[in-house]
Amino acid sequence: MIEARHLRVLRAVAATGSFSAAGRELGCTQPAVSQQMKALEASVGTPLLIRSGREMRLTQAGEALVRHAAGILSGLTAAEEEVAAIAGLRAGRVRLVSFPSGSSTLVPTALAALRAAHPGTRVSLEEAEPPQSVGLLREGDCDVALAFRYEGAAGAEEWDDLVVRPLLTDRLIGLVPEGHRLARTASSGSVAIGDLAQEPWIAGCPRCRGQLVEVCEGAGFTPRIDFATDDYPAVVGLVGAGLGVAVLPQLAVESVRPRGVRMLTLEPAVRREIVALTLPDLAQVPAVAATLDQLAIAAGHK
Repeated sequence: MIEARHLRVLRAVAATGSFSAAGRELGCTQPAVSQQMKALEASVGTPLLIRSGREMRLTQAGEALVRHAAGILSGLTAAEEEVAAIAGLRAGRVRLVSFPSGSSTLVPTALAALRAAHPGTRVSLEEAEPPQSVGLLREGDCDVALAFRYEGAAGAEEWDDLVVRPLLTDRLIGLVPEGHRLARTASSGSVAIGDLAQEPWIAGCPRCRGQLVEVCEGAGFTPRIDFATDDYPAVVGLVGAGLGVAVLPQLAVESVRPRGVRMLTLEPAVRREIVALTLPDLAQVPAVAATLDQLAIAAGHK
């Protein structure tokens, strides 16, 4: 195997004409230069230098290797500089996947701070709900996944192979039209979810929908879901139009302007854990680590 350090020594010998002069240029001894040249010749299996009087002269193989060494060493130098830039956060790329309410609340603050601190780092953003987002991370299609899971839900071990950065706990709140019979309790206290048993419901994303059904069944009823949409403004709009009631994460409500609705504190409390996920090896990449840090800072302001 040809080593870059041997190529550098060969170029120095070719340029200076002797082992001793090459040693002085490289800051090493003549025996060290001689030893490295012997190692290089052993690697390629042919002589590279011949002595001509007091000078060392390149063989045909030596000339070919020196000719290619310039490109090899310049490419290696460029690679070293690029890696150093990435390690020093002067460059780098992070592929982030987030669920919609995270994209509109946590992500903008985090990415603005990241750009201000490390303008050379580039972040791309795509939207996906868990478990799809987690699958993208495991398949190598993203570097960081902003995800959530509900407290007490089955499958807590699903992230055991990932680095989990806890961000915040998000409580679910109820939404009813302004003229609803329970609207007056919005500022005076909490409402049992069973009090909404006879209402038509508007449900959210598939995972949220499943959680809604599970919570309602725990309260003794099965919700009648008239509408289902992944679009949080659409959920708020349907509630505001008097077409039903809904339960949304507080983070989702913060991402829209809830007109024509009243927010209720529900009991029992249902919470979801918001986290940032990455792979163990990726957690050591400076740009990924910086992105996780900024997401945590943004979440701390909520």
